[in-house]
Amino acid sequence: MAHTTAHDTGLTPEPGNDGGPVPAFARRVPFGVMLVLTGVTGWVAAGTLILEKLELYRDPDHITSCDINPWVSCGQVMKTWQSELFGFPNPFLGLVGFTIVITTGMALLAGARFSRWYWAGLQIGVTLGSVFAIWLWSQALFEIYILCLYCMVVWAAMIPLSVLTTARNLAHGVIPAPAAFTRWFTAWVGPIIALIFIAVAASVFFRFLHVFV
Repeated sequence: MAHTTAHDTGLTPEPGNDGGPVPAFARRVPFGVMLVLTGVTGWVAAGTLILEKLELYRDPDHITSCDINPWVSCGQVMKTWQSELFGFPNPFLGLVGFTIVITTGMALLAGARFSRWYWAGLQIGVTLGSVFAIWLWSQALFEIYILCLYCMVVWAAMIPLSVLTTARNLAHGVIPAPAAFTRWFTAWVGPIIALIFIAVAASVFFRFLHVFV
């Protein structure tokens, strides 16, 4: 019977770029779990949006499952040009991207180890996804002026995914940066994620203040 050592679990300290151990979240198993959780969350939200969009193609009067009021309506958002920026529904990008994230996470949990170029590619993909999510957030709040609940679920998944992936790649030297900055960023990764969540929630609250009050 095969024995599983502490090293096999991916929980033992791994050497970072500066020779010291990387933070716990940046080790193979914890990071793999994070990728799977955020990937599945985003994938389900994107998949639901695609199904709702297909229903709208078949019936323009279809009421989506998150058509709550004039200010919270996935159906109304899906009818805007921003929802098909590249000529097809945006959620297809999320479906493909989150599938890659889930696959990477599952591979890590199975014991896989990737080369530096793969992590660099994942970083580029996650960064581009984050930029796109920020653009969609700005359009929803300041141009369309309508919220899409499933879109906000994707935003919520992208925040820890992007911050933790960046922190992981800083700790492992995939992203070249001064050691002092890397230590600061990885040490404060939790508060950074929390502050971003608070900032996004506050922007939604104050932009739609009249709806809440």
